[in-house]
Amino acid sequence: MHTLDMAHILPRLKHDEQGLVAAVIQQYDSGRVLMVGYMNDEALHRTLTEGRVTFWSRSRQEFWRKGDTSGHAQYVKKVELDCDGDALLIQVDQVGAACHTGEYSCFDAGGELPARVGHVPEKE
Repeated sequence: MHTLDMAHILPRLKHDEQGLVAAVIQQYDSGRVLMVGYMNDEALHRTLTEGRVTFWSRSRQEFWRKGDTSGHAQYVKKVELDCDGDALLIQVDQVGAACHTGEYSCFDAGGELPARVGHVPEKE
């Protein structure tokens, strides 16, 4: 087991004006994107050390650990930082619905938008 060195991690993060970093939550075995939340440094520390995902609620201005009230918990499997340091990819084992609407994924509730489908050009 290794010890967590937040002093090494925090300088790599690029926080927004509210001190937050976006966290994309993905089901670890299917690759399905479940939701996007936001973390400050303490929420990230809790996520990395507790094995459950904790976010910073922008609307309530407080920490919330996914599943504490709903029972729909997210158990951490892997955490990665993108190349710019402004987003996290957190792979989880999701129990129940990830979305506050009761849908498994927040992207189920939002619906698909009409988009022109692109194609990779054929090589000559």
